[in-house]
Amino acid sequence: MAQIQAANLTFAYEGSPDNIFENVSFCVDTDWKLGLIGRNGKGKTTFLQLLAGKYDYSGKITAPAGFDYFPYEVTDIQRKECASDFLEMLKPGCEEWRVMRELARLDMDPGVLYQPFEHLSHGQQTRLLLAVLFSGEQDFLLIDEPTNHLDQESRECVKKYLQGKKGYILVSHDRDLLDACADHVLVLNRKTIQVQSGNFSQWWEDKSRKDSFARKENEKHLKEIASLKRAADQSSRWAEKNESMKIGYDPIENPDHYLGTRAYIGAKTKKMQSRVTQYKRRMERAIEEKEGLLQDIENPAALKLNPLTFHKERLITCRDLSVRYGKDGKDVLKGFCFELMQGERVFLHGGNGCGKSTFIKTLLKYGKTGTFFTDGTGEHVEKDEKAMPMISQGELMAASNLVISYINQDTRCLHGDVRDFCEQQGLEESLFFALLRKLDMEREQFTKKLEDFSEGQKKKVLIAASLLTPAHVYIWDEPLNYVDVFSRIQLEELLLKYKPTMILVEHDVRFRERIATRVAEM
Repeated sequence: MAQIQAANLTFAYEGSPDNIFENVSFCVDTDWKLGLIGRNGKGKTTFLQLLAGKYDYSGKITAPAGFDYFPYEVTDIQRKECASDFLEMLKPGCEEWRVMRELARLDMDPGVLYQPFEHLSHGQQTRLLLAVLFSGEQDFLLIDEPTNHLDQESRECVKKYLQGKKGYILVSHDRDLLDACADHVLVLNRKTIQVQSGNFSQWWEDKSRKDSFARKENEKHLKEIASLKRAADQSSRWAEKNESMKIGYDPIENPDHYLGTRAYIGAKTKKMQSRVTQYKRRMERAIEEKEGLLQDIENPAALKLNPLTFHKERLITCRDLSVRYGKDGKDVLKGFCFELMQGERVFLHGGNGCGKSTFIKTLLKYGKTGTFFTDGTGEHVEKDEKAMPMISQGELMAASNLVISYINQDTRCLHGDVRDFCEQQGLEESLFFALLRKLDMEREQFTKKLEDFSEGQKKKVLIAASLLTPAHVYIWDEPLNYVDVFSRIQLEELLLKYKPTMILVEHDVRFRERIATRVAEM
């Protein structure tokens, strides 16, 4: 059993005043199934890329094996080719028969190696690249969010596959995946780095217990400090008053004072002053013990939502709906029936390509006249006609003047900085910034270009815009891809409290179990 060690690791991006990592040291074993946990922007992907040798850093990383990073970058030219033609470019020394062996373990036909890569579904592409990753034998593997955009079936397949492997670091915000596939966790806390045995739920239970203890200790220290401060102030006042009596006195008012009492008063004053010094020392010790107690505690701020109430109970209805792209295209959604009642939170569930996003786009396009839609891009979705589907059969009806707030799964629409986005969306800048802060986005991000945000931070921008938009219906298409687990829990509490009417596409099993009032199978 070999070890990977980091000693005094320090790194900052060029031009950035703040270090992503500063004097970080830890040790992990190469046969662990290590889950990497942390907030968006804490440096999880950066850490993997440091291990992979992409950036220069100060400090030292020692490892007995090389590293290989997932996901691989597949170029536009390669996407048109068969995977068998560019395996060697993805992973030098890769042998085709080993990839075929791993494909079989991923329940895939080895024939996918000889199909154009772009013709494969997203789930097939992900599993194929995982097969390439695990086709070697010596590398320690760095796996960055492998289940984003995958349907439930593909997620289950990847989860089962990773359960049978070891020797990797897995970055994921999927609690179900981390519980199934991690036997240790490496946690990027707010101020420290922690390595602990167990999966996500075991770490979360331990963290909750420690956080509770830290809060109680903090409260105890605050009370002790306040009590010591009051005692010190009182003793200090007594000492000052006593000292003032040493010289000069009224013989009528103070008949017991005379020249010989000055020494006694001085000694008493000195004793009081000594007591004040002791109180201050005890306060300093109490303050030192308090420092650091709350440095890693997660205190998610309570979010607010202002859903609108509609005058009808039935908001959306579709019967025998069939949809295609282009007049001559084939139907990608056939005979779909659906209705949405006020107060429901309906999850659309089905495999990749079953028509979930197509139904949402159809709804946004064919709502009744007077319906207002916003998609988080600053433009009405009706303008993008080429990418919108066409109804070939059936009917779709939305209540008149229905206000819908929509989160697109694609973040490529985001350009400029946060202030530009606020102006495009007509959002109150101060409220938007405050909401992003509650979603744990640092103030420094507000001056950066949105293109430079991490994918999780981009998602939070779209989520915040939706939350600030009063609407009758909230339609969120894979809103949690790349969003950290702390923010997921934060959003769960929000939706359970305000109970908005929603249509969601989301493959996070834990999130769906807590939020859904109904699941629509497609």
